[in-house]
Amino acid sequence: MHKLQSIIESSRFQNFIITVIVINAIAIGLETSRGAMEAIGGLLLFLDQAALAIFVAEILAKLLVYRLRFFREGWNVFDFLIVGVTLAPVGEGASVLRALRILRALRLVSVVPSMRKVVNALLKAIPGMMSVLALLLLVFYVAAVMSTKLFGGAFPEWFGSVGASFYTLFQVMTLESWSMGIVRPVMEVYPQAWLFFIVFILLTTFAVLNLFIAIVVDAMSVSGHAEQVETRELVDNEHREVITEIRRLNDEMAALRRALERRD
Repeated sequence: MHKLQSIIESSRFQNFIITVIVINAIAIGLETSRGAMEAIGGLLLFLDQAALAIFVAEILAKLLVYRLRFFREGWNVFDFLIVGVTLAPVGEGASVLRALRILRALRLVSVVPSMRKVVNALLKAIPGMMSVLALLLLVFYVAAVMSTKLFGGAFPEWFGSVGASFYTLFQVMTLESWSMGIVRPVMEVYPQAWLFFIVFILLTTFAVLNLFIAIVVDAMSVSGHAEQVETRELVDNEHREVITEIRRLNDEMAALRRALERRD
């Protein structure tokens, strides 16, 4: 059992799993090409089944080694669910299940340490992001009500209701054809409308959304600092253990020398 654990925790095994995930993702992508399926369809299907067999064997090996401890690690549960979805029996939703196979590519997040750090930082940033999201929704709601009352009469397709205004303002926030597609046509009827849209863009695109970035960067910085502190503590503990062992050996050597001197 200890040998199996050392194998699945080794860097070579992790690199092998990463390689399998990448090859499987490429193979599933090629299955969407009619030409590729006609040329090497059998090989692609074989690679898919082989990758699935490897993933199942990996999960079973980890269950055998860690037992119930396997489910205490969130990333293990993530891998278990991803593989489990693709093992579901194929029925009427066969096309949906075949499409879900590409979810296996997400396993790269769990096996690549740098990706895990990013996701962990995002998860830690959720509380702060929720506050920013609430602020953004408040700004959106106020702007949607105002734009509906201001521009709804002349542009019912864009601003005829609060829901339509929400969608239009979302397009404006993403800066997708916001000027020529929406603002300039509105300004032909309401020449001063640019004031409303410029203020809205400044508040949402350049202010509130940048708060999301700041929160995520701060969370990643805190996470990185915590890892550095943890690593430093581990090094210090190992250093203390080494010093203690050296002192014990010195004491034993001193006792041995004294015993030899008395014998002489």
